[in-house]
Amino acid sequence: MKLPILPLPRPASRRPCLPPARLAKRALALCAGLALLAGCAQLPDEQAAADRQAGPLVFPAAPDEPRFIYERTLTNSTDVEADNKDDAFRRMVTGTQRGGHFMTKPYAVAAHHGRVFVSDTAERSVKVFDVPAGKFFTIGEEEPGMLIKPLGLDVDRAGRLYVADATQKTIFIYDRDGKFLRKIGGKELFDRISSVTVDPSGRQIYVVDIGGVKSENHRVRVFETATGRHVMDIGKRGNGPGEFNLPRDMAIGKDGRLYVVDGGNFRVQVFNADGSYRESFGAVGRQLGNFARPKEIAADAEGNVYVADAAFGNFQIFTADGELLMFIGSRSEQGGPARYILPSGIAVDEDGRVFFVDQWFAKVDVFRPYDLPADQGFLVPRTVAATAK
Repeated sequence: MKLPILPLPRPASRRPCLPPARLAKRALALCAGLALLAGCAQLPDEQAAADRQAGPLVFPAAPDEPRFIYERTLTNSTDVEADNKDDAFRRMVTGTQRGGHFMTKPYAVAAHHGRVFVSDTAERSVKVFDVPAGKFFTIGEEEPGMLIKPLGLDVDRAGRLYVADATQKTIFIYDRDGKFLRKIGGKELFDRISSVTVDPSGRQIYVVDIGGVKSENHRVRVFETATGRHVMDIGKRGNGPGEFNLPRDMAIGKDGRLYVVDGGNFRVQVFNADGSYRESFGAVGRQLGNFARPKEIAADAEGNVYVADAAFGNFQIFTADGELLMFIGSRSEQGGPARYILPSGIAVDEDGRVFFVDQWFAKVDVFRPYDLPADQGFLVPRTVAATAK
């Protein structure tokens, strides 16, 4: 899907960003890392403009041509599992409400053919929402392959799941149904891993070692998936071209470009497939195209790059060369579609649908390309897909 460059809205006036007292502690935690910005970051509130529209929630808001439409939110198993008629009758008689398996603290998301994988650091597992099949299950709760603190996720073309476990400093690999296959890693290989990215063929994995204040190992480590053989390292600690300060996540874009979120340097660095430095984009700031607390990154089939920012409460979309196209989302304590306090993970599926995680509200919002019909693509229940044919 081609996303033409859109005219940018005027920057919003500065507004107080501290929430009520009950949110003050978390707000301070969010803003602590943004001392250079002299307060919490603000961007133009496209969400407010979208809310004033009648009908579906689209982005960007009128009068611009819409590119994405809010489709749904995933929070618990009942969002995909069909309601049992007997249970529905029992609840009607007893007056009880339908229960479900909720996410507690989701972090990252990955999607494959309508199956949505979400890491939950508090639940020590990966929650799986299989929308076409209408089922929900978990991965990583039993040996072998038991998880302790799952963070970054990715899937390859075959649907194999790759999970970065921060506590065990290990990458766990499962098949699409959650069967443990093998693992790569250990304390001797990583200081502090945050994410994993796999090339579409599943031949190589890229592990982001975030390092830390006392570590010089701020880098991306590359391994052969089948053998675990170390192939190369990309980057080192610093602020120059090809150097990192607290890298967070990586995505593989069109033509094999490697996009790395260089969190402490407030930029995205771009490398060629062989690991050589290419360019970078972004800088610390309050305006569109800037970064304040960049977290995870994704790329679509057209080469567009999607960057989640926890301070702005949104994700920004750039061209493959780093030119800003648009953004979706805003900071809000009220919750609701496209409203966030602590966003983290982001993924784009085969159809161009965008999955965006918020840890505070424990949800995944899904945005569909505006030109993709609601009954098309992988994220459609089988009954709906059959009816549409």
